[in-house]
Amino acid sequence: MHMADALVSTPVALTAGVAAASLLGIAGYKVNREKNVNSKIIPLMGVLGAFIFAAQMINFTIPGTGSSGHIIGGILLAAFLGPWAAFLTLSSVLIIQCLIFADGGLLALGCNIINMAAMSTLVAYPLIFRPIAGQGSSAGRLIAASLLACLVGIELGACAVTLETELSGITALPTSYFLALMTGIHLAIGIGEGLATAAILVFVAKSRPDLLATSGQFGSLSNKNLKKLLWGFGLAAVLLGGGLAFFASEYPDGLEWSIQKITGSTELESSSSSIAGSLEKVQSATSIMPDYDNNLAGIIGAAMVVILVWAVTSLLLRNRGRKEEMNENKQ
Repeated sequence: MHMADALVSTPVALTAGVAAASLLGIAGYKVNREKNVNSKIIPLMGVLGAFIFAAQMINFTIPGTGSSGHIIGGILLAAFLGPWAAFLTLSSVLIIQCLIFADGGLLALGCNIINMAAMSTLVAYPLIFRPIAGQGSSAGRLIAASLLACLVGIELGACAVTLETELSGITALPTSYFLALMTGIHLAIGIGEGLATAAILVFVAKSRPDLLATSGQFGSLSNKNLKKLLWGFGLAAVLLGGGLAFFASEYPDGLEWSIQKITGSTELESSSSSIAGSLEKVQSATSIMPDYDNNLAGIIGAAMVVILVWAVTSLLLRNRGRKEEMNENKQ
């Protein structure tokens, strides 16, 4: 669902960019203020971000359609980290994908953060997943919550893509037909993501329910259990990014498939605006592995996500430590 620059006008992209930047600022503030957040969350956010990056590289075929899809991962991240830390983590994944691998346009980055990260972690998770899942110990409730939240999150993203494209007015895509294609194909993708998310969360809930954000016990997680979790997701990220990604479907993803159904091609002409052209040059300079054209792209990208998340969260917690020290000195 990564939007290309050819779909969005500069005003729409800038508006979405401001909204995304504002949400990132709020997320940083929320994570910084969260009492249960401590240094333990830094490696967990990084490793989970790496896992989602690697998992997104594996497109699964949607039978009978000639299309494919990949998970977004917002609900899974939020189930472990809470909504705001999950939003920061997933946004970091999208930023690395855009800058290093040219996956999604740089002009459209704000749209992609809104459509994928915000819709899943900040809308579908708190409004759908948490009320249904409850304390996260019942397998039935976790399955229902995962399926419905993933469906809602990905369908909201599909609708947002259509709305942003329509508001931009720079393509000839018919809105009603484009919306029908987008919501239809992403319904199947959402079911696939919901099942994958449910499988992971049910397994964790049975073995270590205290690892889930809904339990409220993450702050008391022992270093031993944290290391097990980190090793588990870290190994999974390496396996997904280093080997299993080669088995990803070659069919176009849901957005590309929808465009192809209308235009006959998965790509549209790039925007002619000067800002779009300038940003395209910037992205060309930063994207050292466009289209993941390196055998180690999955592992390298996952490592970059870990570094970016570590840098951001370390800075946040360091600033909080300084403020707490200043408050203690005043007293």
